[in-house]
Amino acid sequence: MSFLILTLGVALWWGGHFFKRIAPEARANLGDRGRKIIAATLGVSILLMIVGYRGTDFIAVWTPPIWTVHLNNLMMLAAIFLLGAGKSKGSARSWFRHPMLIGFTVWTVAHLLVNGDLAAIVLFGGLGIWAVTSMIVINRATPDWHRPPAGPVKGDVRLVVITLILFAVLTGIHSLFVSPFPG
Repeated sequence: MSFLILTLGVALWWGGHFFKRIAPEARANLGDRGRKIIAATLGVSILLMIVGYRGTDFIAVWTPPIWTVHLNNLMMLAAIFLLGAGKSKGSARSWFRHPMLIGFTVWTVAHLLVNGDLAAIVLFGGLGIWAVTSMIVINRATPDWHRPPAGPVKGDVRLVVITLILFAVLTGIHSLFVSPFPG
């Protein structure tokens, strides 16, 4: 049952994010109420993914080597940096068209490296495929990208500091459930 809940959560995540692209008229007809419905759908999807993932039996698919934990942590630094780059005031915002989706993809790959069970593959694999698919769909819908102007270096320094602080906070929270460090 938990595996079904997890799968439903991932499916709702996809549906909530792609509703506007799949049914633009239906989404437009909902107006502002549609934003609340989508936000609630995504909230429910996150809840379902958490409950489903935590409740699913461990079914080993592969055994990750211990060194992948170090790679995971390095990738998580990059993921947090990229997630913030899109909203930064520095030059990082002009490096990539989809910094948040790239950061999200890095997050999923990092977690696939250290989790060799079926539930993790469904969760992180499903979300990673969603992020890559989103970039493809956006690029096809609006092929022209106007690179934002690069901001001052102090914006990038601020982003690095925020990244390090968030990494410390997130690893602290993560340690309450599973240690993100080897040993």
